[in-house]
Amino acid sequence: MTLILAVVTAACGNNKEVTSGASKDGAAPTTSTAPAKDITIKHQLGEATFKTNPAKVVVFDMGVLDSLDKLGVPVVGVPQDGLPKYLEKYKDAKYTNVGSLKEPAFEVINKLKPDLIIISGRQQEAYKELNSIAPTIFMGVDASKYMDSYKENNKNLGLIFGKEAEVEKEVASVEASIKALNEKATANGKTGLITLVNGGKISAYGPGSRFGIIHDVLGVKPVDPTIKVSTHGDTISNEFIVEKNPDYLFVVDRDSAIGNEGASKKVIENELVKTTKAFKEGNIVYLNPDYWYLSGGGLVSVAEMVKEISSAIK
Repeated sequence: MTLILAVVTAACGNNKEVTSGASKDGAAPTTSTAPAKDITIKHQLGEATFKTNPAKVVVFDMGVLDSLDKLGVPVVGVPQDGLPKYLEKYKDAKYTNVGSLKEPAFEVINKLKPDLIIISGRQQEAYKELNSIAPTIFMGVDASKYMDSYKENNKNLGLIFGKEAEVEKEVASVEASIKALNEKATANGKTGLITLVNGGKISAYGPGSRFGIIHDVLGVKPVDPTIKVSTHGDTISNEFIVEKNPDYLFVVDRDSAIGNEGASKKVIENELVKTTKAFKEGNIVYLNPDYWYLSGGGLVSVAEMVKEISSAIK
Protein backbone atom coordinates (compact mmCIF):
# COMPACT_ATOMS: atom_id res chain seq x y z
CA MET A 1 0.00 0.00 0.00
CA THR A 2 1.12 3.46 -0.83
CA LEU A 3 2.68 5.35 2.05
CA ILE A 4 4.02 8.79 1.22
CA LEU A 5 5.70 10.90 3.85
CA ALA A 6 7.32 14.24 3.17
CA VAL A 7 10.03 15.71 5.40
CA VAL A 8 11.33 19.17 4.66
CA THR A 9 14.90 19.70 5.84
CA ALA A 10 17.14 22.75 6.10
CA ALA A 11 17.07 25.35 3.35
CA CYS A 12 19.88 25.09 0.84
CA GLY A 13 20.94 27.28 -2.07
CA ASN A 14 19.81 30.59 -3.49
CA ASN A 15 16.27 31.79 -4.00
CA LYS A 16 14.66 30.02 -6.92
CA GLU A 17 11.94 31.84 -8.81
CA VAL A 18 9.29 29.62 -10.35
CA THR A 19 6.55 30.94 -12.61
CA SER A 20 3.62 28.65 -13.24
CA GLY A 21 1.17 28.58 -16.12
CA ALA A 22 -2.54 29.30 -15.81
CA SER A 23 -4.57 26.71 -13.96
CA LYS A 24 -7.56 24.82 -15.39
CA ASP A 25 -10.03 27.36 -14.06
CA GLY A 26 -8.18 30.21 -15.75
CA ALA A 27 -6.35 31.58 -12.72
CA ALA A 28 -3.43 33.89 -13.48
CA PRO A 29 0.11 32.46 -13.39
CA THR A 30 1.73 32.56 -9.98
CA THR A 31 5.35 33.18 -9.03
CA SER A 32 7.15 31.73 -6.03
CA THR A 33 10.33 33.37 -4.77
CA ALA A 34 10.65 31.17 -1.68
CA PRO A 35 14.10 29.60 -1.30
CA ALA A 36 14.35 26.05 -2.55
CA LYS A 37 14.72 23.45 0.20
CA ASP A 38 15.70 19.83 0.30
CA ILE A 39 12.66 17.58 0.52
CA THR A 40 12.60 13.81 0.96
CA ILE A 41 9.61 11.78 -0.21
CA LYS A 42 9.29 8.21 1.02
CA HIS A 43 6.97 6.09 -1.10
CA GLN A 44 6.17 2.43 -1.71
CA LEU A 45 9.01 1.95 -4.19
CA GLY A 46 11.74 3.79 -2.28
CA GLU A 47 12.53 7.41 -1.51
CA ALA A 48 13.71 10.51 -3.34
CA THR A 49 15.48 13.67 -2.22
CA PHE A 50 15.40 16.80 -4.37
CA LYS A 51 14.84 20.56 -4.23
CA THR A 52 11.38 22.04 -3.74
CA ASN A 53 9.91 23.92 -6.70
CA PRO A 54 11.48 21.64 -9.32
CA ALA A 55 11.40 23.46 -12.65
CA LYS A 56 11.36 20.51 -15.04
CA VAL A 57 8.78 17.89 -14.12
CA VAL A 58 7.74 14.78 -16.05
CA VAL A 59 4.37 13.32 -15.04
CA PHE A 60 2.98 9.89 -15.92
CA ASP A 61 0.03 9.78 -13.53
CA MET A 62 -3.06 11.54 -14.91
CA GLY A 63 -4.44 12.27 -11.43
CA VAL A 64 -1.23 14.09 -10.54
CA LEU A 65 -1.33 15.95 -13.85
CA ASP A 66 -4.92 16.94 -13.04
CA SER A 67 -3.82 18.35 -9.67
CA LEU A 68 -0.79 20.19 -11.03
CA ASP A 69 -2.94 21.72 -13.77
CA LYS A 70 -5.45 22.89 -11.18
CA LEU A 71 -2.64 24.40 -9.09
CA GLY A 72 -1.05 26.12 -12.08
CA VAL A 73 2.18 24.14 -11.85
CA PRO A 74 3.93 23.66 -15.22
CA VAL A 75 5.27 20.35 -16.50
CA VAL A 76 7.67 19.63 -19.36
CA GLY A 77 6.67 16.10 -20.35
CA VAL A 78 3.66 13.75 -20.29
CA PRO A 79 2.57 10.60 -22.14
CA GLN A 80 0.31 12.21 -24.74
CA ASP A 81 -1.58 9.11 -25.81
CA GLY A 82 -4.67 8.55 -23.67
CA LEU A 83 -4.92 11.98 -22.06
CA PRO A 84 -8.33 12.81 -20.55
CA LYS A 85 -10.28 15.19 -22.79
CA TYR A 86 -10.08 18.00 -20.24
CA LEU A 87 -6.28 17.74 -20.22
CA GLU A 88 -5.75 17.52 -23.96
CA LYS A 89 -3.92 20.85 -23.97
CA TYR A 90 -0.89 18.75 -22.99
CA LYS A 91 -0.83 17.40 -26.55
CA ASP A 92 0.54 20.78 -27.58
CA ALA A 93 4.04 20.73 -29.09
CA LYS A 94 5.40 22.77 -26.17
CA TYR A 95 5.04 19.64 -24.02
CA THR A 96 7.27 16.67 -24.77
CA ASN A 97 5.67 13.29 -25.40
CA VAL A 98 7.53 10.94 -23.05
CA GLY A 99 6.15 7.64 -24.34
CA SER A 100 3.08 5.68 -23.33
CA LEU A 101 1.68 4.93 -19.88
CA LYS A 102 3.26 1.47 -19.93
CA GLU A 103 6.34 2.18 -22.04
CA PRO A 104 8.26 5.33 -21.05
CA ALA A 105 10.58 6.74 -23.71
CA PHE A 106 13.76 6.66 -21.63
CA GLU A 107 16.01 8.41 -24.16
CA VAL A 108 13.53 11.23 -24.63
CA ILE A 109 13.16 11.67 -20.88
CA ASN A 110 16.93 11.62 -20.39
CA LYS A 111 17.34 14.43 -22.94
CA LEU A 112 14.85 16.55 -21.01
CA LYS A 113 17.09 16.36 -17.91
CA PRO A 114 14.09 16.57 -15.55
CA ASP A 115 14.36 17.61 -11.93
CA LEU A 116 11.53 15.25 -10.92
CA ILE A 117 9.56 12.34 -12.40
CA ILE A 118 6.18 11.30 -10.96
CA ILE A 119 4.75 7.85 -11.71
CA SER A 120 2.02 5.45 -10.60
CA GLY A 121 1.08 1.79 -11.01
CA ARG A 122 1.48 1.39 -14.76
CA GLN A 123 5.12 2.50 -14.60
CA GLN A 124 6.23 0.45 -11.58
CA GLU A 125 8.42 -1.86 -13.63
CA ALA A 126 10.26 1.13 -15.10
CA TYR A 127 10.92 2.74 -11.71
CA LYS A 128 14.62 1.84 -11.39
CA GLU A 129 15.51 3.11 -14.86
CA LEU A 130 13.49 6.29 -14.44
CA ASN A 131 15.02 6.88 -11.01
CA SER A 132 18.47 6.63 -12.56
CA ILE A 133 17.54 9.57 -14.82
CA ALA A 134 16.06 11.83 -12.12
CA PRO A 135 14.48 11.54 -8.64
CA THR A 136 11.31 9.53 -9.18
CA ILE A 137 8.36 9.25 -6.81
CA PHE A 138 5.35 6.93 -6.88
CA MET A 139 2.02 8.70 -6.36
CA GLY A 140 -0.57 6.12 -7.25
CA VAL A 141 -3.87 6.15 -5.38
CA ASP A 142 -4.35 3.26 -2.95
CA ALA A 143 -7.93 2.06 -3.46
CA SER A 144 -7.99 0.35 -0.06
CA LYS A 145 -7.63 3.76 1.62
CA TYR A 146 -8.66 6.07 -1.18
CA MET A 147 -9.16 9.36 0.64
CA ASP A 148 -6.08 9.00 2.85
CA SER A 149 -4.03 8.33 -0.27
CA TYR A 150 -5.66 11.17 -2.21
CA LYS A 151 -5.04 13.65 0.59
CA GLU A 152 -1.46 12.54 1.22
CA ASN A 153 -0.52 12.71 -2.45
CA ASN A 154 -1.97 16.18 -2.91
CA LYS A 155 -0.55 17.41 0.38
CA ASN A 156 2.88 16.39 -0.82
CA LEU A 157 2.35 18.12 -4.15
CA GLY A 158 1.56 21.23 -2.13
CA LEU A 159 4.78 20.86 -0.16
CA ILE A 160 6.88 20.22 -3.25
CA PHE A 161 5.56 23.19 -5.23
CA GLY A 162 4.75 25.69 -2.47
CA LYS A 163 0.99 25.28 -2.90
CA GLU A 164 0.02 24.10 0.57
CA ALA A 165 -2.77 26.65 1.09
CA GLU A 166 -4.34 25.96 -2.30
CA VAL A 167 -4.31 22.20 -1.73
CA GLU A 168 -5.79 22.57 1.74
CA LYS A 169 -8.64 24.67 0.36
CA GLU A 170 -9.45 22.23 -2.46
CA VAL A 171 -9.31 19.16 -0.20
CA ALA A 172 -11.53 20.82 2.42
CA SER A 173 -14.12 21.58 -0.26
CA VAL A 174 -14.11 17.96 -1.47
CA GLU A 175 -14.40 16.61 2.07
CA ALA A 176 -17.42 18.84 2.75
CA SER A 177 -19.10 17.54 -0.43
CA ILE A 178 -18.32 13.95 0.52
CA LYS A 179 -19.81 14.40 3.99
CA ALA A 180 -23.06 15.72 2.55
CA LEU A 181 -23.24 12.95 -0.05
CA ASN A 182 -22.44 10.19 2.44
CA GLU A 183 -25.23 11.37 4.70
CA LYS A 184 -27.65 11.46 1.77
CA ALA A 185 -26.65 8.02 0.47
CA THR A 186 -26.76 6.46 3.93
CA ALA A 187 -30.22 7.86 4.61
CA ASN A 188 -31.32 6.74 1.15
CA GLY A 189 -30.29 3.16 1.95
CA LYS A 190 -30.53 1.96 -1.64
CA THR A 191 -28.05 -0.48 -3.17
CA GLY A 192 -25.59 0.02 -5.97
CA LEU A 193 -23.54 -2.13 -8.33
CA ILE A 194 -20.40 -0.73 -9.98
CA THR A 195 -19.53 -2.07 -13.43
CA LEU A 196 -16.96 -1.41 -16.12
CA VAL A 197 -17.71 -2.08 -19.78
CA ASN A 198 -14.76 -2.97 -21.98
CA GLY A 199 -15.04 -4.41 -25.47
CA GLY A 200 -18.54 -5.79 -24.91
CA LYS A 201 -17.65 -7.45 -21.60
CA ILE A 202 -18.88 -6.41 -18.16
CA SER A 203 -16.83 -6.48 -14.96
CA ALA A 204 -18.09 -5.76 -11.44
CA TYR A 205 -16.26 -3.86 -8.71
CA GLY A 206 -17.10 -3.86 -5.01
CA PRO A 207 -15.81 -2.32 -1.78
CA GLY A 208 -12.03 -1.88 -1.66
CA SER A 209 -11.68 -1.92 -5.44
CA ARG A 210 -10.35 0.78 -7.78
CA PHE A 211 -13.87 2.25 -8.01
CA GLY A 212 -14.88 1.22 -4.49
CA ILE A 213 -14.88 4.84 -3.32
CA ILE A 214 -18.57 4.80 -4.25
CA HIS A 215 -19.20 2.35 -1.41
CA ASP A 216 -16.27 2.95 0.96
CA VAL A 217 -16.32 6.75 1.00
CA LEU A 218 -19.48 8.06 -0.65
CA GLY A 219 -21.80 5.77 1.29
CA VAL A 220 -23.70 3.82 -1.38
CA LYS A 221 -24.63 0.39 -0.03
CA PRO A 222 -23.09 -2.43 -2.13
CA VAL A 223 -25.65 -4.82 -3.59
CA ASP A 224 -23.04 -7.57 -3.19
CA PRO A 225 -20.23 -6.91 -0.67
CA THR A 226 -18.47 -10.17 -1.61
CA ILE A 227 -17.32 -9.15 -5.10
CA LYS A 228 -13.62 -9.98 -5.22
CA VAL A 229 -11.14 -7.13 -5.41
CA SER A 230 -9.22 -7.23 -8.68
CA THR A 231 -7.59 -4.59 -10.88
CA HIS A 232 -9.63 -5.77 -13.84
CA GLY A 233 -12.78 -6.50 -11.85
CA ASP A 234 -14.86 -9.64 -11.52
CA THR A 235 -16.32 -10.69 -14.88
CA ILE A 236 -20.11 -10.90 -14.67
CA SER A 237 -23.10 -11.66 -16.90
CA ASN A 238 -26.38 -9.88 -17.52
CA GLU A 239 -28.01 -12.60 -15.44
CA PHE A 240 -25.82 -11.58 -12.49
CA ILE A 241 -27.09 -8.00 -12.74
CA VAL A 242 -30.69 -9.22 -12.88
CA GLU A 243 -30.16 -11.56 -9.93
CA LYS A 244 -28.65 -8.82 -7.75
CA ASN A 245 -31.24 -6.27 -8.99
CA PRO A 246 -29.48 -3.11 -7.72
CA ASP A 247 -31.27 0.18 -7.18
CA TYR A 248 -28.40 1.96 -8.92
CA LEU A 249 -26.20 0.57 -11.68
CA PHE A 250 -23.00 2.60 -12.06
CA VAL A 251 -21.20 2.13 -15.37
CA VAL A 252 -17.58 3.11 -15.97
CA ASP A 253 -17.45 3.42 -19.74
CA ARG A 254 -13.94 2.36 -20.74
CA ASP A 255 -15.03 2.06 -24.35
CA SER A 256 -15.70 5.80 -24.45
CA ALA A 257 -12.33 6.46 -22.82
CA ILE A 258 -10.62 4.86 -25.82
CA GLY A 259 -12.84 6.56 -28.39
CA ASN A 260 -15.70 4.07 -28.85
CA GLU A 261 -18.53 6.40 -27.85
CA GLY A 262 -21.91 4.88 -27.04
CA ALA A 263 -20.75 1.26 -27.04
CA SER A 264 -21.34 0.72 -23.33
CA LYS A 265 -24.98 1.76 -23.47
CA LYS A 266 -25.64 -0.86 -26.13
CA VAL A 267 -24.00 -3.51 -23.93
CA ILE A 268 -25.73 -2.53 -20.70
CA GLU A 269 -29.26 -1.64 -21.78
CA ASN A 270 -30.32 -5.05 -23.06
CA GLU A 271 -33.66 -6.79 -22.53
CA LEU A 272 -32.48 -8.55 -19.37
CA VAL A 273 -31.07 -5.48 -17.63
CA LYS A 274 -34.20 -3.54 -18.55
CA THR A 275 -36.07 -5.71 -16.01
CA THR A 276 -34.00 -4.37 -13.09
CA LYS A 277 -34.98 -1.65 -10.63
CA ALA A 278 -32.04 0.45 -11.80
CA PHE A 279 -33.35 0.64 -15.35
CA LYS A 280 -37.02 1.00 -14.45
CA GLU A 281 -36.31 3.85 -12.04
CA GLY A 282 -33.90 5.65 -14.39
CA ASN A 283 -30.90 4.89 -12.21
CA ILE A 284 -28.37 3.53 -14.68
CA VAL A 285 -25.56 6.03 -14.21
CA TYR A 286 -22.88 6.34 -16.90
CA LEU A 287 -19.79 7.73 -15.19
CA ASN A 288 -17.33 10.00 -16.98
CA PRO A 289 -14.34 7.78 -17.82
CA ASP A 290 -12.01 10.79 -17.91
CA TYR A 291 -12.37 11.11 -14.15
CA TRP A 292 -13.06 7.52 -13.11
CA TYR A 293 -10.83 5.54 -15.44
CA LEU A 294 -8.06 7.90 -16.54
CA SER A 295 -7.36 10.53 -13.87
CA GLY A 296 -8.71 9.41 -10.50
CA GLY A 297 -7.07 10.96 -7.45
CA GLY A 298 -6.75 14.48 -8.83
CA LEU A 299 -8.04 17.65 -7.22
CA VAL A 300 -10.41 18.14 -10.16
CA SER A 301 -11.31 14.52 -10.86
CA VAL A 302 -12.29 13.57 -7.31
CA ALA A 303 -14.44 16.69 -6.96
CA GLU A 304 -16.19 15.79 -10.22
CA MET A 305 -16.59 12.15 -9.18
CA VAL A 306 -18.37 13.24 -6.01
CA LYS A 307 -20.62 15.56 -8.04
CA GLU A 308 -21.61 12.74 -10.42
CA ILE A 309 -22.66 10.39 -7.62
CA SER A 310 -24.38 13.17 -5.71
CA SER A 311 -26.44 14.05 -8.80
CA ALA A 312 -27.45 10.41 -9.20
CA ILE A 313 -28.54 9.73 -5.62
CA LYS A 314 -32.14 10.86 -5.13
